[in-house]
Amino acid sequence: MPKITGAKAHAARLKRLTSPAAINSIGKALFAAGELVADEAKGSLTRGSAGGHSGGKHQHVPSAPGQPPNEDTGHLRDNIETVHVEPLRVEVRSNAEYAIALEYGTSKMAERPYMRPALAAKRKEVVDLIRDALDHVDKGGMIR
Repeated sequence: MPKITGAKAHAARLKRLTSPAAINSIGKALFAAGELVADEAKGSLTRGSAGGHSGGKHQHVPSAPGQPPNEDTGHLRDNIETVHVEPLRVEVRSNAEYAIALEYGTSKMAERPYMRPALAAKRKEVVDLIRDALDHVDKGGMIR
């Protein structure tokens, strides 16, 4: 039977990766990644905004189906937040009452996604942030 080597090093690595300090460090990286996605989602709402004034009244121009919503009042953007739900779980969400209807559409309106494209646009940066945090913790360092 072959001899197993590296068990002590592997056990030490697992202990480092599951320590409270490591979980805290990785949680911070996850939160930073969530903030990247939130900022991208917020930006997508203002990039395509179109509107005007006619007869002294503001006129909102809706976005095309499949495109992020055009900002009107800023309520959707102002309600996008990054929340630490658990030590290693972060959610990016909007608490605006119509957020889900815009993201996924309804029986009467085509979707106007803003969160899923934001995640797709920031996916590489998010993965890199988390990978860097894990590598740093694995080498014995902690993120401040």
